[in-house]
Amino acid sequence: MTTPAILLMGPTASGKTEIALRLCKRFPCDIISVDSALVYRGMDIGTAKPDRATLQRTPHRLIDIRDPEESYSAGEFVRDAEREMADIESRGRIPLLVGGTMLYFRALTEGIADLPAADDDVRAAIDKQAAAEGWPALHAELERVDPVAAERINPNDSQRIQRALEVFRASGKSLTAWQEASGPAASERHFLKVALEIEPRSLLHARIEKRLEQMVEKGFVDELLALRERPGLTAACPAMRAVGYRQFWKYLDGDWSLEEAFDRALFATRQLAKRQLTWLRSEKNVFFVDALEADAINAISEHLARHLA
Repeated sequence: MTTPAILLMGPTASGKTEIALRLCKRFPCDIISVDSALVYRGMDIGTAKPDRATLQRTPHRLIDIRDPEESYSAGEFVRDAEREMADIESRGRIPLLVGGTMLYFRALTEGIADLPAADDDVRAAIDKQAAAEGWPALHAELERVDPVAAERINPNDSQRIQRALEVFRASGKSLTAWQEASGPAASERHFLKVALEIEPRSLLHARIEKRLEQMVEKGFVDELLALRERPGLTAACPAMRAVGYRQFWKYLDGDWSLEEAFDRALFATRQLAKRQLTWLRSEKNVFFVDALEADAINAISEHLARHLA
């Protein structure tokens, strides 16, 4: 029987890293990152990646494992996370999976559908159409070919719209049909789910804005300038669709002012937090804790101790 794995989930800017580091001082845990942006090298400031000193003291697995020109899928994450959890368990320690990429958590805990491989030609054609017509127009197309997927995908969520249309155009079968045909396999692993939340929502919004301001002050624009020098890296690469990066890319292209890029990044980050919270509240068997409560770490520790005993 495998060791229970701890899932520490929460919206962006809710303090997951700080709580995780404190938990590692109380329990024999090793951290696995569950973040679709932290996998990329060179994307440090804009992702709020833990600094080098923190990573030396408390290593995080699945950070800096891809170049930003490369893609990284939920399926790859599941395989990598399972491997890392097995290694942690073999050392007599507890896997602590920390992050805010809810698709990765869902794929890990419920399995993932068997989907067609990425098709670069189809993806390029979709990107070209989006540049000419806009993503809402492609969302309207998705509504015609896969209304179930369109209902759950935001009209401006370019990455998910692209993938759903890519699957349909490459295979002739909708994403929903693929998912229903293969069906996600339930995981046999036991997960202890802990979710951070911050109430009222205005406090979370204030934290998001403050963090974005700090990113800009620390040199986020210079980081993105350096990334843009990399051969093969374009705005269409999955890494550059991360919140913040895609908005400030527009600024460097001259499409938006710095103020407009900041405002749009702030709005997009708040929308991301809203989606993350909506997902968390749809999950079952989750222990919710207000991250700003003085005894939050004690409440989490007591909960884990009861279930790890």
